[in-house]
Amino acid sequence: MKKLVGLAGMLVLVCLFQGCGRNTGYVPENAKYDKSFTAMDTYMTFAAYGKNAESGLEDARRRVQEIENICSVTRAGSEIYGVNHRTENTVSLGKESAKLLREAMTISERSGGAFDVTMYPVLQLWGFTNGEYQVPGEEALKEALGKTGYQKINVDADGVELETGMEIDFGGIAKGYAGDEAAVALKNAGVKSAILSLGGNIQTIGTKPDGSDWNVAIKDPEHIDQYMGVLKVSNQAVVTSGGYERYFEKDGVTYHHIIDPDTLWPAAYYNGVTVLCPDSGMADCLTTALFCMPLEEGQKLVESLDGVEAMWCTPDKQATTSSGWDSHLKK
Repeated sequence: MKKLVGLAGMLVLVCLFQGCGRNTGYVPENAKYDKSFTAMDTYMTFAAYGKNAESGLEDARRRVQEIENICSVTRAGSEIYGVNHRTENTVSLGKESAKLLREAMTISERSGGAFDVTMYPVLQLWGFTNGEYQVPGEEALKEALGKTGYQKINVDADGVELETGMEIDFGGIAKGYAGDEAAVALKNAGVKSAILSLGGNIQTIGTKPDGSDWNVAIKDPEHIDQYMGVLKVSNQAVVTSGGYERYFEKDGVTYHHIIDPDTLWPAAYYNGVTVLCPDSGMADCLTTALFCMPLEEGQKLVESLDGVEAMWCTPDKQATTSSGWDSHLKK
């Protein structure tokens, strides 16, 4: 493992290749089209190249919003909203929701519960779901603990069974999955070159039109004009989770939204974690899981997964990377 010094936190900056503009007749392969919109409480910017890019981007936008309509915990009518507001412990679940839940539970098992889709009652207690922030008392946390635990979920062909009071939240996988599905929509439209920014999630399709890799720079938010390195990326996702994304301060203490399932308090190991992975949904889950795992355990998990690399930034301004991370750095 390699250590780098001097990184207090991380933000992802996408370095987009500047292609040609829109053309009314012949459309060259490097003609660039953009689409920006808000979904999943995130401002998203998609860029794609080629003659099918414009229609493909609209297909991708629709697909992201379809997933939001399924996965939203606050939108009445979504499947997950229905699960969390059920009147019985067993409720039907659509094929896509069931697939997502199984994938999330797989990462939960691989991480020993460091990623857990049942943490929504705890997030509510801290106020991260509605902005009414508070530091909960120990009794309230103890009560919330009884409403968590991915092991208590039973999902089968008939739906999902949860104990009374339990709720699920796809916030740790939905954006990543949306990135994967947006990429599928673009590929189905014939797009071979695109880069998608979904907040802290970056998804790439192919390479730039000139055949070179996409550049994703990881910057230090305390020094906006500096960055610690640039990743060379093609057909991969880069996902970052950081304590600076959502937080509040009380009595001089900062509390962020990534809650450790073991303590029910904000995870204290890192300031940020970045994952490079071919599967954006997996990368999304992994950043949360790794954020809540001691470094040695997290490193072991990453090294056991094919095609996955990671970087961990600790509060003492150190950064540790997985064994293959440097091979993706732009020299």
